[in-house]
Amino acid sequence: MIDHLFSELGYRVGRYTSPHLESFTERISIKGEPISVENMINTYNDIALYLDLIDSRQPHPISYFEALTAMAFVAFAEFPVDIAVIEAGMGGQWDATNVVSSQVAVMTPIGFDHMEYLGNTLEEIAQTKAGIFKPESHVVLSAQTPEVAKVLLAKAAKVSANVYREGVEFSVKQRSLAVGGQLISLHGLFSDVEDIYLPLYGIHQANNAAVALAAVEAFTQVKLDDELVRTAFSKVKSPGRCEIVYTDPMVIIDAAHNPHGITAIAQTIDSEFDFEIVIAVVAVLADKDADGILAKLANSVDYIVITQSTSPRALPADQLSKIAANYFKPEQIELISDLAGALTFAIEKASLANQVSDGVAAVLVTGSVATAGSARSIIRKLGEKTL
Repeated sequence: MIDHLFSELGYRVGRYTSPHLESFTERISIKGEPISVENMINTYNDIALYLDLIDSRQPHPISYFEALTAMAFVAFAEFPVDIAVIEAGMGGQWDATNVVSSQVAVMTPIGFDHMEYLGNTLEEIAQTKAGIFKPESHVVLSAQTPEVAKVLLAKAAKVSANVYREGVEFSVKQRSLAVGGQLISLHGLFSDVEDIYLPLYGIHQANNAAVALAAVEAFTQVKLDDELVRTAFSKVKSPGRCEIVYTDPMVIIDAAHNPHGITAIAQTIDSEFDFEIVIAVVAVLADKDADGILAKLANSVDYIVITQSTSPRALPADQLSKIAANYFKPEQIELISDLAGALTFAIEKASLANQVSDGVAAVLVTGSVATAGSARSIIRKLGEKTL
């Protein structure tokens, strides 16, 4: 969203995000398009000798993510960008991306994730993430829990940053459902913008739009033209985030991989669709909170197909199935280790239900980014019903 707003303002934008859904090149974007494979290779070749030199002089080799981050910075220099939108990989304070001197830092809602590295309490996690706040910069805060907000505000004050809070300096004024997404009105830092079509589902995406507008206004320190804002948001896509990838039956893919993300997609399914039967296909990574994920799903889905992704970090399906038994009845659980087989089973089950009453059943695929990406590729091969 931030990328689109800056692009509509006429800036040449570079974007670095992680992880990727399907293609490695998604992580580095120039002018709204993934870097080409050729340019990705050339970018790596530009720094390969330096990576080898660093590895030879220190006990710990450069990590995969650190190398990728360096490649992104090289790409932004070689294919010059006016503005770089950079997503921290994990945490903030010690993240490879935190070498940049950013004018604006955006903090989305903080939940429990990467606890083995970031801390076991929300306060500890917030303290680490707040490490991205730079002296006398602008800090844009999504709505946070009170204990998290206290930590973030204290850190912002310590570095003399200007703070803009969701619900105080900016907010979502109004939202209503629309075909293919929602219609929202936003209260920004410098003005209100009415009747914005956002082609994404969920109140969390409306909140994200408010944060994006505030971030760009914080950077420019001027009011944005209303029509420019509407145009930018109307072009937004978010692959793998409540994305409808199949229509008969409806299959929705969401890359949620922690309880906070699962809560968002579950609330969206409950409030913005009218399915009578939801069949979830779920695979998670071994280092994630599988208990928390399944607990949040339990009240929103009717059946669960337990599977596993091809990621080497995947939690074995049989282990996930045992955890699922704590939240679902035996007749609600199906164990199919092969992801393609699990998807086929769920789609066929939903199709049978829809033969009785059209449109009552849908499939939700979730649990990890790896699951969402692999499922997206598999479903694309199913044919013409893919959107």
